[in-house]
Amino acid sequence: MVEQIPIAALLPVLVLALGWVGWCWWDIAHGPVRGLPKWAWALVCLLSIPVGGLVYLFTGRKDR
Repeated sequence: MVEQIPIAALLPVLVLALGWVGWCWWDIAHGPVRGLPKWAWALVCLLSIPVGGLVYLFTGRKDR
């Protein structure tokens, strides 16, 4: 028998995921990027949470 996970248990994970994407988007909007255009990095960060953000941080973020 499979038990359902309460929504309250998933809420912190959802908040962290949205915060991660929000921070990545803010960073993309306010700084230089490399490899892809800004809109593409924003899409990568949104479609592949959290891996897309990590890829952006390690490969797409230009040193400031």
